[in-house]
Amino acid sequence: MAKTKNKKKAKSKKENALIRYLRETRAELRRVRWPTREEALNLTKIVLVVTISMSILLGLLDRLFSFELQGIVTNDPIAIGVTVVVVVAGILVFVILNRQSA
Repeated sequence: MAKTKNKKKAKSKKENALIRYLRETRAELRRVRWPTREEALNLTKIVLVVTISMSILLGLLDRLFSFELQGIVTNDPIAIGVTVVVVVAGILVFVILNRQSA
């Protein structure tokens, strides 16, 4: 009887690390609360809307910056004036926001 206990202990000590990892992973996956089909569809819609809207916003900003940079390079006074106004407005917003948080 003592030999069988020793054999069980020896087997548990020699357990393969990969096998132990797979068993623990399976146990963790059983505890996960998986979303329902409806929740998954709603979350997918949210992700798609945010992704598309951000890509449109970034595309518009890229287009505006390229127009401004082209105007600055060609010494267009309107483009230079718009750039100065935007920079000054950005600095003012930064200062106002820092004052409110302090």
